[in-house]
Amino acid sequence: MEEKLKDQDVLLVKEKGSNELHTANTDKEGKVKSAKLTGNEDNPDLLKINKQGNILENFFENFNRQVKNPTRFEFFRVPAEKFNEVVKKLQEAFKNPDKPENKQFLDLHRINPEDYVKKQGQGKNQTQRQEQEQKPEKSYAIDPEKVKWDKLEKFGINLETLEKTGITQNGKSNLDQLLNYRKTDLVTVALKVDDETIVRTDARLSLRKQEDGSFVPAIHPIRQKPDLDHPYFGVKFTEEDKKNLLTTGNLGRIIEPEYSNGKIPVLLSIDKLTNELVAYRTDRLKIPDTYKGVQLNEEQRQKLSEGKAVRIENLYSTAKKTYYTANVQFDAVNQCLMPHFNNEKKQNQKQEEGQKEVPKTFRTVKLTEDQRRSLDESKTVHVTGLKDKEGQPYSGYVTFNKETGKFDFMFSKQYKDALAAGKVIPDDRHKTQVAVNSEGKTNEATKKVDKPLEKGQTQPTEKQAEKQNKQKKYTGNKLPF
Repeated sequence: MEEKLKDQDVLLVKEKGSNELHTANTDKEGKVKSAKLTGNEDNPDLLKINKQGNILENFFENFNRQVKNPTRFEFFRVPAEKFNEVVKKLQEAFKNPDKPENKQFLDLHRINPEDYVKKQGQGKNQTQRQEQEQKPEKSYAIDPEKVKWDKLEKFGINLETLEKTGITQNGKSNLDQLLNYRKTDLVTVALKVDDETIVRTDARLSLRKQEDGSFVPAIHPIRQKPDLDHPYFGVKFTEEDKKNLLTTGNLGRIIEPEYSNGKIPVLLSIDKLTNELVAYRTDRLKIPDTYKGVQLNEEQRQKLSEGKAVRIENLYSTAKKTYYTANVQFDAVNQCLMPHFNNEKKQNQKQEEGQKEVPKTFRTVKLTEDQRRSLDESKTVHVTGLKDKEGQPYSGYVTFNKETGKFDFMFSKQYKDALAAGKVIPDDRHKTQVAVNSEGKTNEATKKVDKPLEKGQTQPTEKQAEKQNKQKKYTGNKLPF
């Protein structure tokens, strides 16, 4: 039975505005029907989809013909062998569908009925037209025929996933990004051994050229933080380098790392999605004559080609239809010029990017300035003093979503799992206090203190220190008399 399930998917449906999933199917006469989920993949109400069959085309043809206002429904395709697991994750994602990882997961399983209805009635040349549609109409920097797409299967990713995810306003998908020497958005990859998933995590994908001219996928997982304390292919970072990378995301100068094929001049930036250091060769760098409606002079273009930031006025935002001033710098991750703002212009930057400011309170608890700064830096902070509806105290971990302006809350176990998976950035400002409060740990200064630390305390009080000193006199191999 398990072998059959590997070749089958299940069709689910929900009404827009509702979070309740139902099965979708047709009876013997072709009448569409739905039923509540039973949690059993053997349920006869489940529409089993053979991956090689055309059952979906028939279903949606009947559905559009029989159902009034069919656009008010959403459909999802779920692998039968992972039925219960995926359904549970879908229902969790429905609670916060705008969260990036939830949106990505929903898009991965969502199917568009129009994609299947359009395939009906194409006449005698249907097969020929389908073959033509499968061939990319665009010209890509990388020939799709040279890519070893089968390697993606090892990470639980297929071409259909890449085509349907990461799509922006200009119609670019993750597949477009890959075939133009760029990274995808964050996608969920699964590392497997003997068909068993060992690790599931979020990562970006890119294509890496091999000696034979072919391309294979490369995985760029999320790192807890950028590695700036170790040399980058022989290049040591100065304190100014570290400051530049952490504040602007760009190194701000040309360096010459020593790769396996020799020293190559590059510009360096931090990938904000994964915290990975990304290099861009300066011999491939082309600075445009104009940027966002502003004509660049020779001095500006020279500085930009050296990785330096140039302050430019009267930049035009097509999204906001307004003019603004910003520092402009070449970004190695996006492979183009990008604006960034000084600290005094931080609020303007948030408005330009549609970001929200961190509130001063969370669930009636007032946040400290340090906590708000950490949350503004996308770090996860530990908040105490919270009370439930019955007035019982509790604590947990909070992350702030700048796009939605909402907090994400986690209890200790959830935080540890997210930290192990590299999905959160810990708050170094409160590292000692968090360890004491949540993990039962101590630091050297407080490990002898037998009373709970006060909020934010990393050193013993005068009385606690005096007690520690007395205890030290009576430790060792000799008795105190």
